[in-house]
Amino acid sequence: MTQMSTKRMTVGQALVEFLGKQYTVDGDVRERTIPGMFGIFGHGNVAGIGQALKQANVEDPSLMPYFQARNEQAMVHQSVGYARMRRRRATYASAASVGPGAANMLTGAALATANRLPALLLPSDTFATRVSDPVLQQLEFPHDTGIQVTDAFRPLSRFFDRVQRPEQLFSIALAAMRVLTDPAETGAVTIALPEDVQAELIDVPLAFLEEREWHIRRPLPEAGPLARAVEAIKNAKNPIIVAGGGVIYSGAEDELRAFVEATGIPVGTSQAGGGSLDWDHPQYLGGIGATGTTAANRLAAQADVVIGIGTRYSDFTTASRTVFQNDGVRFVNINVAAFDAYKHGSQLPVVADARETLVKLIGALSGFRVSDDYSRQIAAEKSGWDAAVDAAFEPSGLELPGQPEIIGAVQGASDPRDVVVQAAGSLPGDLHKLWRVRDPLGYHVEYAFSCMGYEIAGGMGVHRAAPDRDVIVMVGDGSYLMLHTELVTAVAEGIKIIVVLIQNHGYASIGHLSETVGSERFGTWYRAFDEAGSNFQGDEILPVDLAANARSYGITTIEIEPSANAISDLRDAMAAAKASDTSTLIHINSNPLLYAPDGEGWWDVPVAETSTLDSTKSALEAYKEQKAAQRPLLG
Repeated sequence: MTQMSTKRMTVGQALVEFLGKQYTVDGDVRERTIPGMFGIFGHGNVAGIGQALKQANVEDPSLMPYFQARNEQAMVHQSVGYARMRRRRATYASAASVGPGAANMLTGAALATANRLPALLLPSDTFATRVSDPVLQQLEFPHDTGIQVTDAFRPLSRFFDRVQRPEQLFSIALAAMRVLTDPAETGAVTIALPEDVQAELIDVPLAFLEEREWHIRRPLPEAGPLARAVEAIKNAKNPIIVAGGGVIYSGAEDELRAFVEATGIPVGTSQAGGGSLDWDHPQYLGGIGATGTTAANRLAAQADVVIGIGTRYSDFTTASRTVFQNDGVRFVNINVAAFDAYKHGSQLPVVADARETLVKLIGALSGFRVSDDYSRQIAAEKSGWDAAVDAAFEPSGLELPGQPEIIGAVQGASDPRDVVVQAAGSLPGDLHKLWRVRDPLGYHVEYAFSCMGYEIAGGMGVHRAAPDRDVIVMVGDGSYLMLHTELVTAVAEGIKIIVVLIQNHGYASIGHLSETVGSERFGTWYRAFDEAGSNFQGDEILPVDLAANARSYGITTIEIEPSANAISDLRDAMAAAKASDTSTLIHINSNPLLYAPDGEGWWDVPVAETSTLDSTKSALEAYKEQKAAQRPLLG
């Protein structure tokens, strides 16, 4: 028997070298699956992963480049931002220490899984030997002494395992990579690493350290489901397409354009599907659902066949199941994940890749086209909404402009390949309605988890993936305050992002929502505490200077003073920021009570069923009226 060739290494060293040799292959594209690793070191990983990264840096700096971060959550956000821009072909690894370091990544794990985007998490764990229990930062449960912080990753991860013995590394690492690169299963992939095991010696088979390719699955549609879908579409009078993130991840935007041009079927996009068609395409109606446009929502209301392509049908996309009102509506759901393809009770699921399915549909539906009457309606609704956006972008001349005209000024100063990044607050809704996307990767709104604080870190991940594009991070003061410290990372690495910080002095989105449920914006303003009223509802605005905060990090900062020229000044600031080689933060004050045009969408947020407040009583009546339009949507 021939003895297998091995190399003596620690578990940490073996994992780092293994990850540096993994490649994703998607058709003609081959790239590093894990191009680098973020890490914040503590006693749980400094001697294991930390030492391995140092050794790799000395011996071969290209093997596994290391990058700092200021918060473990932000490491994962950067990884997710990068992964979306790389169409899920690549992501970063994130290494954290024991206890709070690991726990800080939990939000990022949930975000990655909710968005179906890959992120490799390497949280450290307490001693596998338990020789010195309880160690610093260890949890203790009398009923189960094996439970640790890393167990909290189990429900948040698409893959979780713990390397309790060095020999387990091989099977765990390979299984993790399979899930990371599987379009139907991907999300947060977590390998928990006990601090002692990271530093333990193991004889590693050289075959484990060789270059390995992971080919992205692009499953073809089966003949039967495809034929049933074709038949449903052929018999449709008012079909509509809901394009989701799967169109982008599959690289199917050219096929989608060819399909709608051949058939005349209109398209509404989810947040993740923004960029599937350029905004000025005749068949593009804009966002659909709760934050959608009147054009998309009115046509969705009468649609008899809904063709979902790569969408997970969130409550915002379906307007909490109120947007599709046709009694006989049927759903053709094209998705690489069966879980999403069968949603709404669809009897027409097509479990397949978006691009491959569209190619088949183009051929199978040759000669099919929507009626002239429907085409005229599509054109009229699109024209009407485009005019509404033009009006919303028109400068008001107010000292405190509204968010829509701020978006208009930023849009006007941007280039087609620029990427707008957002995640939480009122901006996602306004951008979904108003932002005129001109590039498949130009619209980057994290709205599956809608995580406050994602924007700056996610924007940096976008820059890492596409350094030849300008990245425009639009963020309100509430979300900015959640995780602005990654600006230090941008300065340290010379990463260029443009941050447009909109100062609302509170939570603009939840403030508006609070009004609709009858809570009168309680707790949503940033105000000094009013002892007499025991609340924060007074008039004393906090003396917090967010522009000075950004400036203190070393970021070039431009302040737009309140004036009738605020929008003009914003355009000039954007021009200066784009001309710069380094990051710029633009601070502008706004009036959060000036809203975008209504897109006739609804979102189901329950209202208290009994109250002494008149505002809540009124809100309940309005809620009942809207809720009456909800449907089970069994297609």
